[in-house]
Amino acid sequence: MSRPDIATLAVGDVIGSRTVTFDRAALVRYAGASGDLNPIHWNDKFAVDAGLPGVIAHGMLTMGSVVGLVVDWAGDPGAVVDYQTRFTKPVEVPNPGTAQVDVVGTVGVVDADAGTVRVDLVVTVDGAKVLGRTQVLVRL
Repeated sequence: MSRPDIATLAVGDVIGSRTVTFDRAALVRYAGASGDLNPIHWNDKFAVDAGLPGVIAHGMLTMGSVVGLVVDWAGDPGAVVDYQTRFTKPVEVPNPGTAQVDVVGTVGVVDADAGTVRVDLVVTVDGAKVLGRTQVLVRL
């Protein structure tokens, strides 16, 4: 994919959308890679006893997975200069089954002088926001 031309971008432009899927195996792989072995991410009884509806995806796994939409659009992971979000609702991952995380990216701010674009992400599961105020600053 070629790099977007900042001169052609306007606030409100949709840069794309995608669905990210998590199953229990993905949670186990992420736990091993990240070192986050908290049982709320793999043990149903522990998660329920902790007050959760069941096993939930790691917040950083969710955050890291959805920004891929912006990275692919920008054409370079190094173009991302700032990324922030708020965790608003856990992503429940059923067993068996998968969690479907939907993400839509929209241009929120274009700063031609700085050569940057802020992309706002809407991240939902079954229509409910799981990340809030998700903003990615990209230098084009």
